[in-house]
Amino acid sequence: MNLNQVTVPSQDVPKAISFYQKLGLKLIVHTHDRYARFLCPDGESTFSIHFVEEKPIEGIWVYFEVDNVEKKVRELIAAGVAFDTGVQEQSWLWTEARLKDPDGNQLIIYKAGENRKNPPWRIEDA
Repeated sequence: MNLNQVTVPSQDVPKAISFYQKLGLKLIVHTHDRYARFLCPDGESTFSIHFVEEKPIEGIWVYFEVDNVEKKVRELIAAGVAFDTGVQEQSWLWTEARLKDPDGNQLIIYKAGENRKNPPWRIEDA
């Protein structure tokens, strides 16, 4: 099984499209300002936005892995993207910076490398 895509809710799909294009995602589908799908710049994953009248109470967290978090954060700040945190080294051995999209969904730009699938505390028979 392979993860195809993540879809997040949006109350303003055109505004969200602009935001995600600024992050570097490539728009491949746009349907009447109610749905959009992007191709992630690395790998085969896609990412989608769908229109909702009301935001869900619980937010959604989406992790986008990059090779160099500090460089990517600098590029995004230069493009006008605001971050909630600076680049941080986490106790779970990931480097990350957090921001929110226009609808308040939590995004994490991160680098985990080998620790994403194989942290030192991984269950041995998994």
